[in-house]
Order: sequence, then C-alpha cells, then structure tokens
Amino acid sequence: MDAFKQVESFVSVASRGSLSAAARAEGVTPAVVGRRLDALEQRLGVKLLTRTTRSISLTFEGAAFLEDCQRILNDLANAEASVSLGGVKASGHLRISAPAGFGRIHVAPLVRDFLDMNPDVSCSLDLTDRLVDLVNEGIDCAIRIGELPDSSLVSIRLADNRRVVVASPAYFARHPLPVTPQDLAAHNCLPLGQQRGWVFRDEEGEVATVKVGGRLECNDGAVLHEWALAGQGLAWRSLWEVEADLRAGRLVSVLDDFAAPVTGIYAVFPQRKHLALRVRLLIDHLKNHYGRPDYWRPRS
Repeated sequence: MDAFKQVESFVSVASRGSLSAAARAEGVTPAVVGRRLDALEQRLGVKLLTRTTRSISLTFEGAAFLEDCQRILNDLANAEASVSLGGVKASGHLRISAPAGFGRIHVAPLVRDFLDMNPDVSCSLDLTDRLVDLVNEGIDCAIRIGELPDSSLVSIRLADNRRVVVASPAYFARHPLPVTPQDLAAHNCLPLGQQRGWVFRDEEGEVATVKVGGRLECNDGAVLHEWALAGQGLAWRSLWEVEADLRAGRLVSVLDDFAAPVTGIYAVFPQRKHLALRVRLLIDHLKNHYGRPDYWRPRS
C-alpha cells in the first residue's frame, strides 16, 4: 500500500506541477506528499523530480517512469470499472480531437466502428493540426503525435511513430540519391510550414537536426505527400502515411540508416480520476487496433 501511494503521489505531482496541488487533490499535507516522493526515490535509487522552491521538473528517469506509472494506473482503473460497472453501457457525447491527416486515416474509421458497438454514444470529431486546449475547449480526448510538452495532461501511448525521407522514382531519375543527411542541402526539400530542420541520428547515434529548404513548402502534410508523389522533391513524412506508396514503388525512402528516433502516438486527456466510461472504452478501442501488427499493413 505504501508503494502504491508513493506512485500515486508521484503521478499527481508530475501532472499538477506542485506538491501543494497534489496534496489538495489527495487530501493530505504537502509534507506527506514530499515524504512519499523521498521514499519512492530512495527505494528506486534514482532521482525522479528536480524540486526547487519555485518549480518541479521531471528528470530523464522520471519522465520514463511517469509514462509507465500512468499506464499502470489506467489499467487498474479500467479493471476496477469492468468489475464495478458490470453490464453498464457507455453513453453520452464524446468530443475528440486529432491531427487532420492521421485523423482521417486512423481515427475516423475507428470512431465509426466504436459508435456501431456503442449505440448510446455520440461523437464530435475535430480534425485539426492546431494544438487544442483540452480544458477550455471541452475536449474529452485528443490524439497527439510526437513529444508531449504539457505534463499537466494525462497521456497513454497508443503506438510508435516513425518518420522517413521519401521522394518519387521520377525525382531520383533527375537527382542523385542522398547518401548522408548533409547531402540534402543539394536537394529540393519540402518542409512543413515554417519547419526548417529534419531530425536524424548521425554516425555516432547522436540526434541532430539538419536544416533543409527548397522551392516549395506547405502547412498541410497531405499536400507535401502529393508533391512528393508528383516528383517535386523530398518529403519527411510519417511511415503510416507513406508505407503503401513505398510498397507500391510510388515513393522511395532514403537515409534509412540515419532515421530519426521513434516517437509516440498518444491519447491525452485532462484528468484520470472519474474518467467517463465512454472515454476509457474509446482509448482501449484505439490502442487494441493500433497494437495489432496487421493493422499498419498497407491496404492499397
């Protein structure tokens, strides 16, 4: 029980950003929360949080531990719900946000299936590449890709996200294949909006950002995808978007030996406590599908 309380307090502090806020949520004093954190760090033998009089931040080990703890607590909440709720059906309205491109392909179809299985649930799906404010805009759950800067939100990792540099065979018929990321300086690259750097691992395995540029740029990833297919240049796209084209030979990937580190596809929501059954079931629905290896195989 003490170990579990320590983990709960750690997640609460990391999510809320202060001992006092976590203490209020748990109905104890900040000193109690502080002792639990000290005991947890001593038991694990690592520093999880850097605490000053003004701020609290996660260490590298703390960030990794937080993700595991959030998943464990969520699994426990789901297990309790499945027992305590018994045959209660999910109902009510869901408000979901997702990136436009990913949402069209990998969220909208699964939401449709979810509603078929839960006829008492309705849904508003907002597809936008804007970073929505979940609390102020009343969003129950958002799908986000990449790093999550806002630690006040609860997150569950749904799948891995890999990015590749691609171009069409027609483009490479006119230009030599880049051998290293530095060779991109001689190519027409297709940046996303104001994005000027693509991320790679160098020969030593260190992460490095390489500046790119070209005659075309766009703030819509689907347009960059179409431009790459049309032979206009090199694009840095997620594998879920271009894998069917790679398998069909419409696109060719390059610099695979320097591929950027894998990031995550996450479901994020404002709080875990008393999370509505419809939200929990939707997250499980997405995670179960994304977790199947055959799900990501191209359908065309």
